Amino acid sequence: MLLAGCTNGAPSSEQPGVTLSSPAPVASAPAGASPSADGGSGGDGTDDEAPDPTASATEAATGPPFPASTRADTAEPTGVGETFLSVTDVRVAEHDSYDRIVFDLGGKGSGKPGWRVEYVDQASDAGSGHAVQVDGDAILRVSLSGTAMPADSGVEEFSRDRIEPDDTESVDEIVYRYWFEGDTTAFVGIDEGEQPFRVFLLENPTRVVVDVRH
Repeated sequence: MLLAGCTNGAPSSEQPGVTLSSPAPVASAPAGASPSADGGSGGDGTDDEAPDPTASATEAATGPPFPASTRADTAEPTGVGETFLSVTDVRVAEHDSYDRIVFDLGGKGSGKPGWRVEYVDQASDAGSGHAVQVDGDAILRVSLSGTAMPADSGVEEFSRDRIEPDDTESVDEIVYRYWFEGDTTAFVGIDEGEQPFRVFLLENPTRVVVDVRH
């Protein structure tokens, strides 16, 4: 399963209407595409243990071209105050020319999450400012905006702190830092320095996708 839409890349001819100023470019998932169909947290109902997220982010949606630069990618959330979403799963998998990270979201309302994804010199927690250890040569911070605490969204938040995939090329590690004052943050350790990335939204179910080129 693959994905689409990014504020720092050129619009794709497969996605009419997507522009650099679009708040949340959206692509429709292909038939049958869902996190539970490929090893995400939904599973098949036969295994009570939490699945390994490695090699489960295989959505087959086409994103826009990767940008030539590594500048920040942003999009504004919609439905603020009426939509309450929490991250329920984080999945990662290698593809032919990039590694894909999928943030699954669930909750209440019809609004869309926003994001700010950018390279930072140091990983630190919001609020406390405490340093966060992240393996990798560069650190990509993923901040999802328009999110809510589980008490408001009505769904259980993703509970793992670290994901260390075995068979990705660009992504060394994902460190999940949970919800804080409207934003949900994760840090991605990138191998061999800053690599181009793209960010986009998929719906039904709601997913924010981050692809890192290798």
